Amino acid sequence: MTMEAGNENVSLLSESSSIDGNAPELQRLNFRSKTSSRHLRDLHILSFTFLFVFLAYAAAQNLESSVNSEKNLGTTSLGILYLSFTVCSFVATPIVRRLGSKNSLILGTSGYWLFIAANLFPSWYTMVPASLYLGFTASIIWVAEGTYLTFAARGHATECNLPEGAVLGNFNGEFWGMFASTQVIGNLLSLVLLKTGTEGKSTSGTTLLFAVFLGSMTLGTILAFFLSKQTNTKAGVMQSGNDSCLTVGDQLKATFVPLLDKRMLLLIPLLVYSGLEQAFVWAEFTKYVVEPAIGVAGVGGVMAIFGATDAVSSLVAGRLTTGLLSISSITCTGILFQALVLLRLWLSHSFGSSRASLINIVVMAAAWGAGDGVFNTQTNALLAILFPHDTEAAFSQLKIWQSGAISVVFFVSPHIAFTTMLAALAITLFISLVGLSMITFYVGKAVPQRS
Repeated sequence: MTMEAGNENVSLLSESSSIDGNAPELQRLNFRSKTSSRHLRDLHILSFTFLFVFLAYAAAQNLESSVNSEKNLGTTSLGILYLSFTVCSFVATPIVRRLGSKNSLILGTSGYWLFIAANLFPSWYTMVPASLYLGFTASIIWVAEGTYLTFAARGHATECNLPEGAVLGNFNGEFWGMFASTQVIGNLLSLVLLKTGTEGKSTSGTTLLFAVFLGSMTLGTILAFFLSKQTNTKAGVMQSGNDSCLTVGDQLKATFVPLLDKRMLLLIPLLVYSGLEQAFVWAEFTKYVVEPAIGVAGVGGVMAIFGATDAVSSLVAGRLTTGLLSISSITCTGILFQALVLLRLWLSHSFGSSRASLINIVVMAAAWGAGDGVFNTQTNALLAILFPHDTEAAFSQLKIWQSGAISVVFFVSPHIAFTTMLAALAITLFISLVGLSMITFYVGKAVPQRS
């Protein structure tokens, strides 16, 4: 009995020592599980924050040229907004680095809230200041979004030992899929709440609509407070400790560093086109194709279809992304979708109120949405892969060129023919394809395969 008890004690001691020896490994595994789940949690919160904020803004933007049409108030306000967006994007990088991506995201929502509030009392005295301020906050929120999402994806990939390219694609796919659904929800709200008069003008429902939008934006802002703050880790998050040693002038110079890279120069046409194609559907497609055929209230329904295909396209494109070659292939698919729509509109852009005309408009909106979903996910994933050590500056360049192109459309569109706009889009699209091909076949070999 004594010998058996001794053996049991030895066995228990052995098991205890074995458990103690594995304790550090178990703690590491538990830490990895918690941090990886934190990255996924932050992705979901970020996606829902933008959902609630932009379901209001996206629908309002689609309606500006129609609802605030007197003396082109809506179109001019959007032009001022995106001009301010362009200029402020030059200083967005140092601001995001100083404030941190979470605080920058919270600050960024305030401009959208003020812009919607101004639409409750639309005049030159309310819309212009709100547009200028939104341009400033929009430059901050979008640089912060690209930085935050990229760092979360890299952190998740590193801690779970997953291929970085695939994780970047999945994270961008979920975010942009959720973001694209703002077009569906916001425009369905417009369709339900707006009423159309006998002459095709919206006569009622705008006050209620924008009040609902304000409530949605408030909820989105509250959600942003629940995001985790980024810390300086090996996974690739913000290097705030190093940035604090730099002067504001040095940080401003860092915004232009990507322009010294030939890959960014080759990407500029694609960044410009991504802005042109968005402004086209907001300002030109709704005003010259949708509204004449089915009225102002019908804009919401068509844009909801645009948003639905945009969301599906974003999710599918994100899932299929694995690296540079897949990004190029998927982007070419998006180029094809939108090239076909441009060709159809070039042949004829006048549609009646018949069922066949409505089907034509819906199909074009769906195809354009599919292309937009591709450009959103793939452009962001491409920048994250090509510029892993200069993330904020790379996304600043994206917004500088993108918002600059959008502002040009809003300022120029009232003064040029619709066919001229189609020709400009087609030429830029072709140049974008050439630049992307050169990156894929000549520069892509120098990009390290991150895993």
